[in-house]
Amino acid sequence: MRWVLIRHGQTQGNLEGRYIGCRTDEALCAAGAEALRKRAYPPVERVYASPMRRCLESAAIIYPEHKPMIVEALRECDFGAFEGLNYAELNGRADYQAWIDSGGQMPFPGGESQRSFAARCADAFEALWAAEKEGDCALVAHGGTIMAIMARYARPRGDYFDFQVRCGAGFILREDGGYERLAD
Repeated sequence: MRWVLIRHGQTQGNLEGRYIGCRTDEALCAAGAEALRKRAYPPVERVYASPMRRCLESAAIIYPEHKPMIVEALRECDFGAFEGLNYAELNGRADYQAWIDSGGQMPFPGGESQRSFAARCADAFEALWAAEKEGDCALVAHGGTIMAIMARYARPRGDYFDFQVRCGAGFILREDGGYERLAD
């Protein structure tokens, strides 16, 4: 059994470098949808997805023959006061600098911490993995969601930030924790 972990396609917020979390239910941009249509993805028997619109739209493009099963706990991080903003808009703010100085470890002001977000996502994936016994499955979710899953399950182990993926890219994770990157 394998899990195909795919980051959703590109959105306008991604193009602008914005923190687009669970508070902004953004659609794919035209270029993001087109890029997904041009790629080939491994066939699967079942598809799971974050409830966010960008993930559901991506799943429909990548796997049109499957209706994705929605997993609420795999939604994007709550970026709190940083939601919808980019580096240029946050640069110079004391709360942003404090967050940067913490290496991203302190909670987003009014939002989630990377630690609680990662635990939420990895725990939800663990429940899916335990329930699935046969056949390959896909998960269409967010970059951080995939990073959290890979940091817990990938072998050899890596840090959360070692598993960053571009929109439309991801990993194939095997039962033994071995993995390969999907071609960018």
